[in-house]
Amino acid sequence: MQKKSPVILDLKFDREQVSAALKGAFAGREVIDLALPAHRSRDLSGIDYAVVWRPSADLFTRASNLKVVFSGGAGVDHVMTLPGLPDVPVVRFVDPTLTNRMSEWIVMQCLLHLRQFKAYEAQNRKRFWHELAQPEAAQVTVGIMGMGVLGQDAARKLKIMGFDVIGWSRRKKEIEGIETFDTAGLDAFLARTDILVGLLPLTAETRGLFNAALFARLRRRGALGGPVFVNAGRGGSQVEADLLAALDRGVLAGASLDVFETEPLPLQSPLWTHEKIFVTPHAAAASDVGALFAHVERQMARVEAGQPLEHVVDRAAGY
Repeated sequence: MQKKSPVILDLKFDREQVSAALKGAFAGREVIDLALPAHRSRDLSGIDYAVVWRPSADLFTRASNLKVVFSGGAGVDHVMTLPGLPDVPVVRFVDPTLTNRMSEWIVMQCLLHLRQFKAYEAQNRKRFWHELAQPEAAQVTVGIMGMGVLGQDAARKLKIMGFDVIGWSRRKKEIEGIETFDTAGLDAFLARTDILVGLLPLTAETRGLFNAALFARLRRRGALGGPVFVNAGRGGSQVEADLLAALDRGVLAGASLDVFETEPLPLQSPLWTHEKIFVTPHAAAASDVGALFAHVERQMARVEAGQPLEHVVDRAAGY
């Protein structure tokens, strides 16, 4: 029986979570965890697999014979821009644990804006008892930009809550029960959208996409009194100066942000304390490390059985 190639881990994750997940993972295969001092000068040539999240700058020089690179998260822009990335398949992390967490966060944020949570928080601080007029979810259209696995799952769950849901992607997708738009239909999509959800990967086309011009094209007289922006995709897709200006001028009525142009969010950023913004620290869909390792094991088993990898990044598209 041919010996299995070791797997390299170069993950800037919580060490306790990684250690706990490794106890039940990669049976019969050596794990080279580069966070451990014993492996920092290890010869990595001849090893087939690496699992990475913000890896060391010299990883691909040291591991010069990789056959597959696995992203430690759903996003891959951090991998695709790494210096020296070899011309091998890059595999995204796709798993129900990650998908469900993302949908939970998106549904929660849409409900917080629908049920006017910021306004009630302000009243509570003043001990002011006053019921606000309340629109129904069915009166609100949520437009999701990015209709991959995460976007489609969020769309289905938002529909269960009663929201009207539409979707946009660069290339039109046919999704049962969801009206969809493509690049040519962007204006029509935005004009109908009350809550804009960003789930786009970061590419040359999406960098800075969520800007003043785009916010101004959202529906103005919807049930929420103004459009809302919710971003859990990538911080580089939003122009934060434009976002703040849009909130201050009433172009946007509110926002929920899990991703930022600079992370961690700088202490001096006005986003922290803005009265119309909900902020979370890139935590909408944190990777479950045990699920990540199980996903990597399944994909390595496919390679070694002569089967094709799943969830391989399209290099031309960047995701």
